[in-house]
Amino acid sequence: MFLKVDNEKVYAYTANHPFDAAKPTVAFIHGAAHDHSVWALQSRYFAYHGWNALAVDLPGHGKSEGKALDRIGDIADWVARVLDAAGANRAALVGHSMGSLVALETAARHPSRIAKLALVGTAVPMPVSEPLLNASKANDHVAYEMINVFSHSSTAQIGCNRVPGIWMMGSAMRLMERSGPGVLHADFSACNAYGSGLEAAAQVKCPALLILGKRDQMAPIKAAQALATKIPNVRTVALEGAGHALMSEQPDAVLDALIDHLTPRPLH
Repeated sequence: MFLKVDNEKVYAYTANHPFDAAKPTVAFIHGAAHDHSVWALQSRYFAYHGWNALAVDLPGHGKSEGKALDRIGDIADWVARVLDAAGANRAALVGHSMGSLVALETAARHPSRIAKLALVGTAVPMPVSEPLLNASKANDHVAYEMINVFSHSSTAQIGCNRVPGIWMMGSAMRLMERSGPGVLHADFSACNAYGSGLEAAAQVKCPALLILGKRDQMAPIKAAQALATKIPNVRTVALEGAGHALMSEQPDAVLDALIDHLTPRPLH
């Protein structure tokens, strides 16, 4: 569905389900040069199991209008306005990579709005190397090529997806190539400049989950250790053999972890 935020059209994938204020809401936030489609399996599951699922396209990404924002705090406040536009007073947030920083900052700035938090492929801080920053600033295709290699485990680079016919490296490249000029650089600049992640983590009031890949080169698992010590109520799931592209490399494991985290547990 399309929403109106800051007088611009914003797209949120809902698996063709209308928003129902009586249902709980989960919002999915993608990473750099990505869009809502990276959450296809996870968002569809929740949409068909009693939730409002909003897999958003950030400004300037996918089907959303506007200019890509280059500050995590600005994107976090934008996410809060998206929830307002959708009619969601409270929501769970799930973010991947850059989106995990956005979800973290949103939970810190708007604690009464966020019921639960899930950070996928996260790291705090999340510095971007100078060669990648320079290549993205020049809109050089080599930036996409470096990301693609660093984002996938060695197993993923040769195939081995549980879905027949899925070419993870090729699909990821086509997705990044759809992003407009300057989008990747804005995203990388936002990640690189975000220096208050640990302070934000200490402000998180809701239960949180970290889903990490043990073979992640973009956000190495050790780079999330400090974050895990700062969030008051947090669990960590580390996926064996997974790289940074967790939702495509191990979609079922990511979904299972999210179901376990977001589904209310019965009282005994």
